[in-house]
Amino acid sequence: MSQSGTNWANATRLKTRQLLLLLQLSEHGSVLRAAEAANMTQPAASKLLTEMESMLGVKLFDRHARGVVPTWYGQALIRHARAALTELSRAHDEIVALRKGQMGEVAIGTVVNPGTNLVPQAIAAVKREFPNLLIRVEMDYSRPLVAKLVDGRLDMVVGRILGPDGLAELDFEPLADEPHSLIARAGHPLTRRRDLEHSDLLEYGWILPPPASLLRARMDAMFLEHGLPWPQNIVETSALPVITDLLRNSDLLTALPVDSVAPYTQANMLTVLPIELGVSIESFGIIRRRDQLLSPGGQRVLEVLRITAGRLYAEPPPQQNARRPRSNNLDHLGED
Repeated sequence: MSQSGTNWANATRLKTRQLLLLLQLSEHGSVLRAAEAANMTQPAASKLLTEMESMLGVKLFDRHARGVVPTWYGQALIRHARAALTELSRAHDEIVALRKGQMGEVAIGTVVNPGTNLVPQAIAAVKREFPNLLIRVEMDYSRPLVAKLVDGRLDMVVGRILGPDGLAELDFEPLADEPHSLIARAGHPLTRRRDLEHSDLLEYGWILPPPASLLRARMDAMFLEHGLPWPQNIVETSALPVITDLLRNSDLLTALPVDSVAPYTQANMLTVLPIELGVSIESFGIIRRRDQLLSPGGQRVLEVLRITAGRLYAEPPPQQNARRPRSNNLDHLGED
């Protein structure tokens, strides 16, 4: 299909039904199956697709014997269609909430450490002021959370931006660095060691995040830098409740930010061992889409997050480029 004379202003003429079909085509890779999922006939689906391509002046899908595959143009339109439909759905939900006398809703994503102090404290403050505001919280690693933010499924993320692309899509406000310490149960045999060395850590098993995680890579580097073999006795998990229970009931070791286990160290159930691991993750901060206008409730949550962070992290990390790149890799539990 010729691209000459392409008029992208025609994109404003796209209909919701066409965008829905576009997503079904992306998911099913077949006009027939996409038509069935969209409750229309195959000829009607083919006609809608042809109309979209004619309107935009580009080929959205390559046709093959086994089905259809989106072109680069199709991939771009699919991504924005998904975000647009998600925003329309959330607008509907917000209107319904307002009609019920609620203030709407806000969706926040957070990584573990700020999810155990900053985010809960900020939410508690907002709820005291606006009890009818529905706040949804999702805890995960940064990559999947940022991907959901880009898709419009989250209003903001407290986490990190990792990866080389998407430079112009996100704003990043750094809040705090996150050094990791060596955590063990209170009374662990290593608490009796003087001048603890890295080689002493090999006598015990480890709780580690999944292999694809950023922290796992930093732990690999730590063992390598000290000339130590990789531990054989390991448990892989990213769930903080599982980690804390394993620590309390065994001699396993792990690397965590001290703040994330503060209730356990204060209750003398866990302890921080006196050794410098040299393991640190990049600063976390508030991540938002640059083109997004927050609802009044979302704006208030953002303001309280900033105020609470200013209290919790009295000395914020050096200002970083506020337009850090984002990653759209959806590796499950990829990194903090």
